[in-house]
Amino acid sequence: MDEKEILVKNWLIKSKHDITAAKKLNDDEGECLDIAIYHCQQAAEQAVKSFLTYHSVDFPKTHDIRLLVLLAININSEMNKYIETAELLTPYATEFRYPSEILDPSKEELDVAIIKAEELFNFVITLLPSKIKRILNNKSQ
Repeated sequence: MDEKEILVKNWLIKSKHDITAAKKLNDDEGECLDIAIYHCQQAAEQAVKSFLTYHSVDFPKTHDIRLLVLLAININSEMNKYIETAELLTPYATEFRYPSEILDPSKEELDVAIIKAEELFNFVITLLPSKIKRILNNKSQ
């Protein structure tokens, strides 16, 4: 496995772990909804970064999923259908991370964020070659 494939795999593993963490925190009687929704943003960001990495597209150090999706659209125009998802999830990188009037998202907001992050992750997986999918399913490679 070359360096690029390892990096793509690692972005995807981190993304998958963030989705798993968000789901577990969502099931934890609402104690950490703010942390869970942050993981949704991270999962989506990392999924798109994996796609861009696979295609050797440089991207800035950013949490702006919309910007990343716009870069990805240049490779695959179907990424366009994830602009709204990107706009929904991007603010969660910071919105609930710091003290403010509203400390936590609603359970419904988190449920939507989990669904959207997982949809974007799954879509990215469909755009990658089967070799990458196999590597993801066998993290020990």
